[in-house]
Amino acid sequence: MKKVEIITRPDKLEGLKELLTAHNCHGMTVSTVMGCGTQRGYVAEMNLPELNINLLPKIFVMTVIEDSELDKVLTDIYEALGTGTVGDGKVFVYDVVEVMRIRTGERGEKAL
Repeated sequence: MKKVEIITRPDKLEGLKELLTAHNCHGMTVSTVMGCGTQRGYVAEMNLPELNINLLPKIFVMTVIEDSELDKVLTDIYEALGTGTVGDGKVFVYDVVEVMRIRTGERGEKAL
């Protein structure tokens, strides 16, 4: 199992949810976050000298997927969320050692 963390533009959330559902991934945690990376918080439309904004709104989505789906999910994320411009976001992938559904005690992929 892999834990996938996706940071991207807020307007991409609905497409991302549809994409993950299409890959049989129904559980996710979504947070609104602020951040900057290579973009450094710069937005061309907001280039006001008296206004120094260095953090932009992003969404953070965390989910766990089966190993067999990882390459397909990453390819689809790139195709669906990528615009080719700075600020598209990042995806981080981690190994998941164990997962347990608290309600039933189920473990492993059954708990997803």
